[in-house]
Amino acid sequence: QVRLVESGGGLVQPGGSLRLSCSASGSIFRVSTMGWHRQAPGKQRELVARITSGGSTNYADSVKGRFTISRDNAKNTVYLQMNSLNAEDTGVYYCYLVDDYGLGNYWGQGTQVTVSS
Repeated sequence: QVRLVESGGGLVQPGGSLRLSCSASGSIFRVSTMGWHRQAPGKQRELVARITSGGSTNYADSVKGRFTISRDNAKNTVYLQMNSLNAEDTGVYYCYLVDDYGLGNYWGQGTQVTVSS
């Protein structure tokens, strides 16, 4: 079983940056796909970015060129660097993990990101 804990959310002005972190318990991290979803007020939860155990990345079109996902296997941590933030990026960001064996998926508690002037 895996526990995920997000951090790094907060209030930022348009054009600013934030870096989210998600720490995972257990060695399963190394054989897992990690990613970030977000849910804006009144919107469906959407995939923002993901990174596989092999380092391949995928991004929503709306964040390409602005967000970067990365992982540090030694720290069991995935990061989301968010630059050039705008109001549409506001929402609760949830970390997730899906193991490469297809045995389960896990979600963090979410961290609030608010982009406002």
